[in-house]
Amino acid sequence: MDTSSYLFVYGTLLSEGNAFAVFLMENSIFYGNGKFKGKLYDIGEYPGAISLPGCEYYVYGQVFIMYKPETILRRLDDYEGFGKDQPEPNEFVRQLIEVETNDQPLKCWVYIYDLPIDSLWQIRQGNYLEYT
Repeated sequence: MDTSSYLFVYGTLLSEGNAFAVFLMENSIFYGNGKFKGKLYDIGEYPGAISLPGCEYYVYGQVFIMYKPETILRRLDDYEGFGKDQPEPNEFVRQLIEVETNDQPLKCWVYIYDLPIDSLWQIRQGNYLEYT
């Protein structure tokens, strides 16, 4: 597994009432706000982001430093429907991408939407919490 202790989240993992968000907060520390070049889509009860390094849009979220990355990611993989034991094709894939922060660019794990986007509504401002 590629190594990074940084996780970028942009959707329901930022929602206070979400049990997995509580798990993340209890097992990591907030690093700061971040963004990456890409597009954010409304896919129903949650958002999906795609990474597009050359595009004009950003996806905004928060960066966390995970205490035990392998343990935390295994649990979040289940939540995000990513992995060999999940239905194929996975709705999300976990990728290590560069995220811009106020301090420096960081390689962060991000759950990237991996299904067709043709019929989805783009959240142009790139911020799911402001959108909902």
